[in-house]
Amino acid sequence: MKNKYLQGIFILFITINSVYAGNTFIPQNDTVRIKESRNEEDIEPNEYLKDRLKPIQANFKRINSITKWTSIKKKSIEGESTEGGEATYYYKNKRLEKIMARHYGETGQVLIEYYLLNGNLSFVFEKDYKYNRPLFYDKKTMKENNDTEAFDFEKSVITETRNYFEKGSLIHIVNSQDCGAPFSGQYMEEEDKSMKDDFRRLLKLEKEK
Repeated sequence: MKNKYLQGIFILFITINSVYAGNTFIPQNDTVRIKESRNEEDIEPNEYLKDRLKPIQANFKRINSITKWTSIKKKSIEGESTEGGEATYYYKNKRLEKIMARHYGETGQVLIEYYLLNGNLSFVFEKDYKYNRPLFYDKKTMKENNDTEAFDFEKSVITETRNYFEKGSLIHIVNSQDCGAPFSGQYMEEEDKSMKDDFRRLLKLEKEK
């Protein structure tokens, strides 16, 4: 059992061409990294929120159209997932515009993009990938378990969640897996607090040496 486990770990490193940054697992092959948003426009909003979401969406488009950043900083995120993660901070003319947080796991990964407008949280775009099989689950492991699938990033189940903030408060959520029904007030409050707490932790992490 132990030998199989060690073998699986070895295959994992060889297969996806990964490296370690400190204690943080960071795959280098772009096929196993969720792609960040670039030169994208947001989805068409509900009519009743169209005017309120317009400046948020315009800011999302503006930031993703930036091709040259004044500076980009990276920090390792530890302890929040089995394989760690990384945070990237994007600055334009000394102003923080966007934070991108990646969280890696054996069975999936999450990319969360935080967009700022006038120094405040404006939009949070979360992409959650659930793998069809664990990262180390290669074809040999598949056959040993009489399975029909090995790990394939392209077969991940993808959930996208868009969170819109107005004057510092969460006003709208769009989730690709829901039926379109509005979220309850309590759920909105919980999500608002959770995202702001995560955002503050990332800001604090950026200031650490």
